[in-house]
Amino acid sequence: MSRYLKLIRIQNLLFVAVIQYMVRQFVIAPLLETSGVIVYESFFHVGLLIAASVLIAAGGYIINDYFDIKIDTLNKPDKVIVGKSIDKRTAMLLYQLCTISGIAIGLFLSWYVRSLMLAFVFLVVPGLLWFYSASYKRQLIIGNVVIAFLSALSVLTVLFTELEYLKTQASVVLNPAVYNSLFAWVSGFALFSFLLTWIREIIKDMEDVYGDREMECRTLPIVWGIKTTKIITIGLISITIVALLIINHVYIDFEGTLTLRYILFGLILPFAWVIYLLIKAKQPDEYHKISSLIKFIMVIGLLYAPIFYFLLARKTGLILFNLFTVS
Repeated sequence: MSRYLKLIRIQNLLFVAVIQYMVRQFVIAPLLETSGVIVYESFFHVGLLIAASVLIAAGGYIINDYFDIKIDTLNKPDKVIVGKSIDKRTAMLLYQLCTISGIAIGLFLSWYVRSLMLAFVFLVVPGLLWFYSASYKRQLIIGNVVIAFLSALSVLTVLFTELEYLKTQASVVLNPAVYNSLFAWVSGFALFSFLLTWIREIIKDMEDVYGDREMECRTLPIVWGIKTTKIITIGLISITIVALLIINHVYIDFEGTLTLRYILFGLILPFAWVIYLLIKAKQPDEYHKISSLIKFIMVIGLLYAPIFYFLLARKTGLILFNLFTVS
């Protein structure tokens, strides 16, 4: 059983599920509540979204390992699963089962909320994951951007699903200010997810440069060299830091400095450590540690969702978790 859990990256799937749940419960639902719309008890459509997202993501991980057998054998032979502990035929069957199940649930969700847009998303995403594994990841930049886009889309889809569901409720009329706040906040989380995923994918390319070069891939470190790739990565980290500070200063108007302290100590300090480690890194295991640290920073950043809920409740007088108010 453990080899199947490793194949589908169970820890990553749990992360996707938790993030989608938190964005809905700690960002979207409280903002809707400020407009008098209570959605905490209507969770069926959110459960469908999480199930579809997790199954399609699991299929993506499986097909990625399926196409990467030769590269992974060169880069990390002790971690190869497909072709060793799980044969290729079984892996393909699991891919088909996960992907078809995910698409079916996604299409049912689209019918349930009456949204052609969502149906389109659930049909296109599996195709992107297939072409990413088969081709895009071996091309310059495009593979990194595709995965970063899909990471951001997993956050944005939570909002799209909620808004489409609300359209089916005739009694719901959204305040335009709340509507704008929903898009602003959820897009902020999605942008953060996009940038962190892009940074991590580039670092993983530096980790896997040996096998990628042998298989004639055209990733950033192969085409432009490790030194230039490090400069690009540090540039993206710097852009992320500046964006966080600007957003906090211009757009976040909560009382106190909790958000600023969260950004400084939870995100910027770890980012500074990443830059230091990246400058020194030479060996694959060093890049692997940096990649893990980026994942940790991503978790910390997205965990701002419950902090946002707390600050919003304190500002607007919402009943936190329907249990108590925050003074």
